[in-house]
Amino acid sequence: MKLLTVNTGRPRPSAHTAGPGGLTGIDKRPVKGPVEVGDPGPKGVGGSGLAGDAVCDTRHHGGSDQAMYAFAREELDAWERELGGRKLANGMFGENFTTRGLDVSGALIGERWRVGADLVLEVTSGRIPCRTFAGHLGEEGWVRRFTRQAATGAYLRVIEPGAVRAGDRIEIVHRPDHEVTAALQFRAVTTERTLLPALLAAGAALHPQALRTAREYVARQG
Repeated sequence: MKLLTVNTGRPRPSAHTAGPGGLTGIDKRPVKGPVEVGDPGPKGVGGSGLAGDAVCDTRHHGGSDQAMYAFAREELDAWERELGGRKLANGMFGENFTTRGLDVSGALIGERWRVGADLVLEVTSGRIPCRTFAGHLGEEGWVRRFTRQAATGAYLRVIEPGAVRAGDRIEIVHRPDHEVTAALQFRAVTTERTLLPALLAAGAALHPQALRTAREYVARQG
């Protein structure tokens, strides 16, 4: 399992974002050399966990529980076939880490990865597609198609900061004792609400918003 590329984005104008000034950092490109990764701070205040990476709309993106986003190269390859051979460069889905040999969407909530020598990350949730993502891809019905596929990639929080670079090894150093994956969490909060009670098994490792949604659902259902 390895880190193929580290991808960062600069603020760019977009007609598809409600971010301040109409700017988005979703257009991420691979960078050379080491990149420092750390906890950016609470949502609404902190942005990306990667040095040099822009998060323009901190109301909905970034913060400690979404410090960075990972997506598997294998899933990008699958989408290339799905989209009729369209080439999707690393970073095209707005991911900070493009990985190889790691089932990112199938990662357990609370699973921890060591990347390189020092960085330790923890999986918090899958990625919900938004209008900005759809506009960036420019594919008809993109939100619906991405949701149906449920290969979401994973948001992660930073447990131990560190510097990483393309080619670094990724090691799974902890797997929690439950079956709640990033993909299952995504399905529960989007298309299969009856799965919400199952999310509670992930406990505090789950993204706070998803955990709150699951608890409210259970309370309403009795």
